[in-house]
Amino acid sequence: MASKTLDDLFHETLKDIYYAERQIVKALPKMARGAQDEKLKAAFEKHREETEGQIERLKQVFEILGKRAQGKTCPAIDGIIEEGEEILDEFKGNPALDAGLLAAAQAVEHYEISRYGTLRTWARQLGLGDAVTLLEQTLAEESRTDEALTGLAKSAVNIAARKAA
Repeated sequence: MASKTLDDLFHETLKDIYYAERQIVKALPKMARGAQDEKLKAAFEKHREETEGQIERLKQVFEILGKRAQGKTCPAIDGIIEEGEEILDEFKGNPALDAGLLAAAQAVEHYEISRYGTLRTWARQLGLGDAVTLLEQTLAEESRTDEALTGLAKSAVNIAARKAA
Protein backbone atom coordinates (compact mmCIF):
# COMPACT_ATOMS: atom_id res chain seq x y z
CA MET A 1 0.00 0.00 0.00
CA ALA A 2 1.43 3.36 -1.06
CA SER A 3 2.14 5.96 1.57
CA LYS A 4 -0.30 8.89 1.64
CA THR A 5 1.19 12.37 1.46
CA LEU A 6 0.14 15.94 2.11
CA ASP A 7 -0.39 16.21 -1.65
CA ASP A 8 -2.92 13.40 -1.41
CA LEU A 9 -4.63 14.98 1.58
CA PHE A 10 -4.79 18.34 -0.19
CA HIS A 11 -6.40 16.73 -3.24
CA GLU A 12 -8.94 14.77 -1.17
CA THR A 13 -9.90 17.88 0.82
CA LEU A 14 -10.19 19.87 -2.40
CA LYS A 15 -12.65 17.25 -3.71
CA ASP A 16 -14.57 17.55 -0.43
CA ILE A 17 -15.01 21.34 -0.65
CA TYR A 18 -15.78 21.14 -4.38
CA TYR A 19 -18.65 18.77 -3.61
CA ALA A 20 -19.73 21.00 -0.71
CA GLU A 21 -19.80 24.15 -2.84
CA ARG A 22 -21.86 22.42 -5.51
CA GLN A 23 -24.40 21.31 -2.88
CA ILE A 24 -24.48 24.80 -1.35
CA VAL A 25 -25.18 26.46 -4.70
CA LYS A 26 -28.20 24.15 -5.05
CA ALA A 27 -29.47 24.83 -1.50
CA LEU A 28 -29.19 28.64 -1.47
CA PRO A 29 -32.14 29.37 -3.80
CA LYS A 30 -34.44 27.31 -1.58
CA MET A 31 -33.19 29.17 1.49
CA ALA A 32 -33.70 32.51 -0.27
CA ARG A 33 -37.28 31.56 -1.21
CA GLY A 34 -37.99 30.49 2.36
CA ALA A 35 -36.54 33.56 4.06
CA GLN A 36 -39.04 36.16 5.22
CA ASP A 37 -36.60 39.05 5.76
CA GLU A 38 -35.75 40.80 2.48
CA LYS A 39 -32.15 41.48 3.52
CA LEU A 40 -31.67 37.80 4.37
CA LYS A 41 -33.13 36.80 0.99
CA ALA A 42 -30.72 39.20 -0.69
CA ALA A 43 -27.79 37.83 1.31
CA PHE A 44 -28.60 34.27 0.21
CA GLU A 45 -28.94 35.37 -3.42
CA LYS A 46 -25.66 37.29 -3.31
CA HIS A 47 -23.86 34.33 -1.77
CA ARG A 48 -25.20 32.03 -4.47
CA GLU A 49 -23.51 34.20 -7.07
CA GLU A 50 -20.30 34.25 -5.03
CA THR A 51 -20.45 30.47 -4.65
CA GLU A 52 -20.57 30.04 -8.42
CA GLY A 53 -17.34 32.06 -8.62
CA GLN A 54 -15.83 29.97 -5.85
CA ILE A 55 -16.59 26.81 -7.80
CA GLU A 56 -14.77 28.30 -10.79
CA ARG A 57 -11.73 29.10 -8.62
CA LEU A 58 -11.75 25.52 -7.30
CA LYS A 59 -11.69 24.28 -10.89
CA GLN A 60 -8.60 26.42 -11.41
CA VAL A 61 -6.94 24.82 -8.36
CA PHE A 62 -7.67 21.39 -9.81
CA GLU A 63 -6.05 22.56 -13.07
CA ILE A 64 -2.96 23.71 -11.14
CA LEU A 65 -2.72 20.18 -9.74
CA GLY A 66 -3.21 18.68 -13.18
CA LYS A 67 -6.31 16.89 -11.93
CA ARG A 68 -9.88 16.71 -13.15
CA ALA A 69 -12.35 18.73 -11.05
CA GLN A 70 -14.45 16.23 -9.16
CA GLY A 71 -16.24 16.09 -5.88
CA LYS A 72 -16.22 13.57 -3.11
CA THR A 73 -19.34 13.13 -1.00
CA CYS A 74 -19.09 15.24 2.14
CA PRO A 75 -21.40 13.96 4.88
CA ALA A 76 -20.67 17.05 6.99
CA ILE A 77 -22.09 19.53 4.46
CA ASP A 78 -24.94 17.16 3.62
CA GLY A 79 -25.88 17.16 7.32
CA ILE A 80 -25.66 20.94 7.67
CA ILE A 81 -27.82 21.44 4.56
CA GLU A 82 -30.30 18.86 5.84
CA GLU A 83 -30.58 20.81 9.11
CA GLY A 84 -31.38 23.94 7.12
CA GLU A 85 -34.09 22.08 5.22
CA GLU A 86 -35.57 20.84 8.51
CA ILE A 87 -35.69 24.41 9.80
CA LEU A 88 -37.48 25.47 6.60
CA ASP A 89 -40.09 22.75 7.13
CA GLU A 90 -40.51 23.01 10.89
CA PHE A 91 -40.53 26.81 11.23
CA LYS A 92 -42.27 27.83 7.99
CA GLY A 93 -44.45 30.87 8.63
CA ASN A 94 -43.08 31.35 12.15
CA PRO A 95 -41.13 34.36 13.40
CA ALA A 96 -38.06 32.28 14.27
CA LEU A 97 -37.67 30.92 10.72
CA ASP A 98 -35.17 33.54 9.59
CA ALA A 99 -33.10 33.20 12.75
CA GLY A 100 -32.91 29.45 12.13
CA LEU A 101 -32.03 29.86 8.45
CA LEU A 102 -29.36 32.39 9.29
CA ALA A 103 -27.87 30.06 11.90
CA ALA A 104 -27.82 27.21 9.38
CA ALA A 105 -26.13 29.49 6.83
CA GLN A 106 -23.47 30.42 9.37
CA ALA A 107 -22.83 26.73 10.08
CA VAL A 108 -22.15 26.37 6.36
CA GLU A 109 -19.86 29.41 6.38
CA HIS A 110 -17.88 28.15 9.35
CA TYR A 111 -17.38 24.80 7.65
CA GLU A 112 -16.17 26.53 4.51
CA ILE A 113 -13.88 28.90 6.41
CA SER A 114 -12.30 25.91 8.13
CA ARG A 115 -11.78 24.03 4.87
CA TYR A 116 -10.43 26.99 2.92
CA GLY A 117 -8.09 28.01 5.73
CA THR A 118 -6.67 24.51 5.87
CA LEU A 119 -6.33 24.22 2.10
CA ARG A 120 -4.58 27.60 1.90
CA THR A 121 -2.08 26.57 4.57
CA TRP A 122 -1.37 23.26 2.85
CA ALA A 123 -1.07 24.96 -0.55
CA ARG A 124 1.59 27.24 0.94
CA GLN A 125 3.47 24.28 2.37
CA LEU A 126 3.26 22.49 -0.98
CA GLY A 127 4.58 25.51 -2.87
CA LEU A 128 1.34 26.04 -4.81
CA GLY A 129 1.46 29.84 -4.90
CA ASP A 130 -1.27 30.27 -7.53
CA ALA A 131 -3.57 27.99 -5.54
CA VAL A 132 -2.83 29.98 -2.37
CA THR A 133 -4.02 33.15 -4.11
CA LEU A 134 -7.24 31.52 -5.33
CA LEU A 135 -7.99 29.95 -1.95
CA GLU A 136 -7.31 33.23 -0.13
CA GLN A 137 -9.83 35.01 -2.37
CA THR A 138 -12.50 32.51 -1.45
CA LEU A 139 -11.55 32.50 2.23
CA ALA A 140 -11.93 36.29 2.30
CA GLU A 141 -15.37 36.06 0.65
CA GLU A 142 -16.52 33.41 3.12
CA SER A 143 -15.31 35.51 6.04
CA ARG A 144 -17.12 38.62 4.73
CA THR A 145 -20.30 36.59 4.27
CA ASP A 146 -20.07 35.29 7.83
CA GLU A 147 -19.55 38.83 9.15
CA ALA A 148 -22.49 40.13 7.12
CA LEU A 149 -24.73 37.34 8.45
CA THR A 150 -23.66 38.11 12.01
CA GLY A 151 -24.49 41.77 11.48
CA LEU A 152 -27.89 40.88 10.01
CA ALA A 153 -28.61 38.54 12.93
CA LYS A 154 -27.74 41.19 15.51
CA SER A 155 -29.41 44.14 13.80
CA ALA A 156 -32.67 42.60 12.60
CA VAL A 157 -33.30 38.87 12.31
CA ASN A 158 -32.80 37.76 15.91
CA ILE A 159 -34.56 40.88 17.20
CA ALA A 160 -37.60 40.17 15.02
CA ALA A 161 -37.67 36.55 16.17
CA ARG A 162 -37.48 37.62 19.83
CA LYS A 163 -40.12 40.34 19.55
CA ALA A 164 -42.58 37.85 18.14
CA ALA A 165 -42.04 35.45 21.05
